[in-house]
Amino acid sequence: MTANEQSYEVWWNNNEREALMEEGHLKGWLQLIAALKEEDLSEYSVLDFGCNRGGFLRLLHQIKPYKKATGIDLGRQSIDIANERKGSLPIDYRVSGSPEQLEGQFDLAFCLSVIYLIDDLKTHAWKLSKALKPGGVYYVTYTDLTANPSRDFFKEEIEKYSHLNANMHTLDDIASAFSNEGFRVEIKRRVPTDFITVSGKEKYFRNLNDELMSVYENGYIFRFTKM
Repeated sequence: MTANEQSYEVWWNNNEREALMEEGHLKGWLQLIAALKEEDLSEYSVLDFGCNRGGFLRLLHQIKPYKKATGIDLGRQSIDIANERKGSLPIDYRVSGSPEQLEGQFDLAFCLSVIYLIDDLKTHAWKLSKALKPGGVYYVTYTDLTANPSRDFFKEEIEKYSHLNANMHTLDDIASAFSNEGFRVEIKRRVPTDFITVSGKEKYFRNLNDELMSVYENGYIFRFTKM
């Protein structure tokens, strides 16, 4: 961890919602794994940036086993839980926000529903360029709420409990940050294939119409390739 990073116990100061996050992201993770262009990960080294409690890397290994993986997050308690849960899986979870310190180690990397919490996209793209091998691929999922009527409501609800800002990046903001760092940029819309659970416990949108707009019209998967 570098001097300009500040770790914390958990990024989300609400224990009930923190515990619900893995469950809430499961369908999205499965959909992303099904969309991967990479079929055989058996010789791959994988990075999960912003891994929280580590659920994605455990699920990925179950479906597409990889050689080894690293999950990084600034939440100390979340990383402790991730390490408790990994069992014998070849995963190293660590408190960090600096993948560039693991220079040239990764074939494949992920940032799932996290990039909106990153203020400086230019620096983030540089960090991933350092961490990936030549030809390495970085998958990023993002919900673009810049035109959603609940944009300000969503930001306020997130920042009530988060240690981090909720940034309303445009798609061009993200694409240009990585393109300028020398990545090939690809993108596809992410549309659900299953029913959407309506929860009374988590409310980030003013109404169901805005929530469905975010899910069916605003969800994307970026695929960045280090050239």
